[in-house]
Amino acid sequence: MILSIASGKGGTGKTTVATNLARSVDGEVAFFDCDVEEPNANIFLKANIEKKYPATVKVPKVDEAKCTYCRKCADFCAYKAIAILKDQFLLFEGLCHSCGGCALICPENAITEVDREIGVIEEGRTGNINFYHGILKVGEAQSPPLIKALKKSINRSDIAIIDAPPGTSCPVVESIRGSDFVLLVTEPTPFGLNDLKLAVAAVRELKIPFAIVLNRNDIGDDGVEWYCETEGIDIVMRIPNDRRIAEAYSKGEMIVDALPPYRERFAELHRTIGKMVER
Repeated sequence: MILSIASGKGGTGKTTVATNLARSVDGEVAFFDCDVEEPNANIFLKANIEKKYPATVKVPKVDEAKCTYCRKCADFCAYKAIAILKDQFLLFEGLCHSCGGCALICPENAITEVDREIGVIEEGRTGNINFYHGILKVGEAQSPPLIKALKKSINRSDIAIIDAPPGTSCPVVESIRGSDFVLLVTEPTPFGLNDLKLAVAAVRELKIPFAIVLNRNDIGDDGVEWYCETEGIDIVMRIPNDRRIAEAYSKGEMIVDALPPYRERFAELHRTIGKMVER
């Protein structure tokens, strides 16, 4: 089962839920931190990194001796990654989506594809968890290609937990795409409700079953509760605004280690999701 943990906004407790859930599952778990722009799950999981390798994408390279500057490649590129001057081929690598179309359409076969590094992927182990995360190269404009490369290590026969980036943009869609279930973590505030609605719309568009974890459920107002009841959305776990949880978080500690009764609560959350997926 592939389970993604997502949220419409940052700071809701998404990574807290994802890491503690992974630690509480009975058996082997593969954990993927897909927030490649600022991965932080390993602050809590503390995996021993055993393997590190570069992630690359294909970008065009032109043979100036063959190029006639006919502009067919530039006209084809929907992302304006190629510009042709009078006698010069210009490539804006950050805009390239690695579709390969420019090489296919070139009448002179002047364009080939070469690898360009966009970041690194690290793998490690902690307890029952096989840990994976990506680190995007500074200055890279697109994170979905690195997320896609990171997810190649997912085995659908395993229990895989994906910690998605916050928000509802392309990196989130790429992270949760192909998941069996999505947990949306939110908080009972006007901001939490507004961004939850955006996240719900995105998950429904992808036709993935989902449910809500309500973090700090005893603050704010009842807007999220009312919305979920109106929309028929299940709230499968409520986490109180407990100072002890905040203290553990500030030290980089897991809730299930600092407050052992929560281990069974997160284990029950996983069992509940399993039953919902089966249905």
